[in-house]
Amino acid sequence: EDRDQFFRIEEGEGEIVIDGKANRVADDFGVIVPAGACHNVINRGDRPLKLYTIYGPPEHVDKTVHATKQEADSAHEHFDGRTTE
Repeated sequence: EDRDQFFRIEEGEGEIVIDGKANRVADDFGVIVPAGACHNVINRGDRPLKLYTIYGPPEHVDKTVHATKQEADSAHEHFDGRTTE
């Protein structure tokens, strides 16, 4: 990625791997992944891992929601410079 990412874990238990280093995450955790870092988020719990991510600068069109990583990876719309109120 060519941009920083902030991950906020809302619910669940998981692991975020950043440049090969694994870190446990759970409810209310926040993690910043610097631009260029190889990373992955893995659900390690018995319930869904609910999270959101913020890109700096923005990556997706305003108000975009992806239910899965696969869905996000296959999306072709990118931030168009317009925000909503």
